[in-house]
Amino acid sequence: MSPAATSDPLVDRFLHHLALERRLSPRTVDAYRRDLADFRQWHEEQAPLDWQRLRQVSIRSYAAQRHQQGLSARSLQRRLAALRAFYRLLNREGLSRQNPAIGVRAPKVRRKLPGTLDVDQLAQLLELPGDAPLDLRDQAMMELLYSSGLRLAELVSTDLNNLDRKDAMLEVTGKGSKTRRLPVGRKALEAIDRWLTVRPQLAKDDETALFVSTRGTRLSPRSVQSRLAQRAREQGAAQHVHPHLLRHSFASHLLESSGDLRAVQELLGHADISTTQIYTHLDFQHLAEVYDQSHPRARKKK
Repeated sequence: MSPAATSDPLVDRFLHHLALERRLSPRTVDAYRRDLADFRQWHEEQAPLDWQRLRQVSIRSYAAQRHQQGLSARSLQRRLAALRAFYRLLNREGLSRQNPAIGVRAPKVRRKLPGTLDVDQLAQLLELPGDAPLDLRDQAMMELLYSSGLRLAELVSTDLNNLDRKDAMLEVTGKGSKTRRLPVGRKALEAIDRWLTVRPQLAKDDETALFVSTRGTRLSPRSVQSRLAQRAREQGAAQHVHPHLLRHSFASHLLESSGDLRAVQELLGHADISTTQIYTHLDFQHLAEVYDQSHPRARKKK
């Protein structure tokens, strides 16, 4: 991090605003700090930087040069977003009349589609041998990930009281602290019931987490990733298996069977259907067909 960035009163004011007014996490604030420091370092290699006189052409040059140097489109988008947010605060407080970062675009991010496991591969993966507590825990975790399409963070944050075994429903808190209720399949419920019979052997008396470690406390995301990869290797999986792969397989299999894009969007907890469209390998031709078949003004007369 550039020393100049830490002594810049305008940047310090912006970071203070992020931390105290917007209540962003220290990690996020530090990311903004690094992004602005990188721009400042680049600019001062050319000429002294005056934020209040900065012109759009300088930001365009910065974006072009950093891209040529190998900075990814995603990282460049984040840095330009940091500059735009910084100037929005300066505008709001009357410290600048312009926002030179507006209109400067990074190259489009090429979104890499995750792979999937087919139904037979999933069946083989989920047939875990053994009835030791860790065997039963791991099988219950894997069944639940695939049954309900959970994110890793949602799985590890699940508490005992989030599961309604009578109605076979699970309440999870996803991104943006949004809560949703999800159905839990029969196989997952059976696996969870088996795990709950041995959970007291591991869990501390006051631990509320559904899944716990050998220390008796809530299982960490890294531990889940490690156990899932290990179990997949033991089951002879031909590819690296991670929690997101099970979530994506859940979405793809459900969509193939139902064709209901909106339902899959709700189950996944996506705010924007375009995320679901990419996530489930759909293309815009499919969306056009859904529109033609569903919209009253688009239906063809029989």
